[in-house]
Amino acid sequence: MSSLECDVLIVGGGIAGLSLASALAPFSSVVLVEAEGTLGYHTSSRSARQLIPSYGPGPVQDLTRRTLDLLDGVQSSTGLPLTVPRAFLLIGTEDEVDAAMNGSMRRVPHAEALALCPQLRPDAFTAAAIDTDCVGTDTDLLLDYHRRRAGDDGVIILTGAEVTSAHYDGAGWSVRAGYRPISAEVVVNAAGAWADGLANVCGVAPQGLVPLRRTAAIVAATHAPPVGTPMVAAADDAFYYRPDAEGILISPCEAEPAEPGDAQPHPGDVERLIDHLATVTDLGITGVVRAWTGLRTQCASGLPVVGFDAAHPGFFWLAGQGGYGFQTSSGIAELATILLTGADPEDLGADPVRIRAAAEALRPA
Repeated sequence: MSSLECDVLIVGGGIAGLSLASALAPFSSVVLVEAEGTLGYHTSSRSARQLIPSYGPGPVQDLTRRTLDLLDGVQSSTGLPLTVPRAFLLIGTEDEVDAAMNGSMRRVPHAEALALCPQLRPDAFTAAAIDTDCVGTDTDLLLDYHRRRAGDDGVIILTGAEVTSAHYDGAGWSVRAGYRPISAEVVVNAAGAWADGLANVCGVAPQGLVPLRRTAAIVAATHAPPVGTPMVAAADDAFYYRPDAEGILISPCEAEPAEPGDAQPHPGDVERLIDHLATVTDLGITGVVRAWTGLRTQCASGLPVVGFDAAHPGFFWLAGQGGYGFQTSSGIAELATILLTGADPEDLGADPVRIRAAAEALRPA
């Protein structure tokens, strides 16, 4: 079989790979390969669907704000309802909330927090803070938008195409993905929990990326908050919950190291969370509709890793987004496109100062 040829081979069909494919396609020939039979199968299909500008380290907050700006532009030009306003309420003790507050969050009185989220028990918290710049997002619609935009601009997308071999000859790559040989000038590693594994296949030193478990569930309840009510999170990372069209989305916010794979909830995790929420709220959870676990991959710095490998000019990292994948996706795709093509940031409508700062902060070790 003849080899597919492209400028850039993106490995990984989650939000990172798809958003880059749609941003990069006007400038380069692109092939995207995904090991699973469907796109967005792992972490990207298991998101909390909330974009929080005050969530994460400073560089992540900057990328989140840029992502929100870019998504606003997409919505204005396409009419797609990609986001809806949904505030984020943080609760806990005075010290816990002070320590966790960040970015655009502001303190709110106890009575105001109860008025916003009356399902909370008054004695369950003493302090609260809110971020009203947050939005909920339709992740399925966003993934599909990037897939369609990439396809319209000529990106070839292959599913069921795990990378099994890769060789770099100094000028380009010869890669086997599934049954297809592919030649590319650059390989982009957007493989999520498998990113360090892909680096090993390519003969590139890993970045020390660790997949971390994060479980969530949709539950039914007798006092489910209406859609539009803020997402509520404990400042000590014990839980979060928010209204969902199917009921209530809840999570114990665990971050346990795990091997790459199709992660599943541990027995008892969701049940223990339901018991805990009964002491904090009067939601009256009556049953579990469905539950799942995703893997949030992070490196030691807690920041995404974006840029050419320091020792390998043909290998580009787009990994380690942790729990910030969707909320930074468009901003990171813009950054990666500029780094891959050498484009002038201003030609893409980007701020050169911000791009330089992001490139330095996220540069691979």
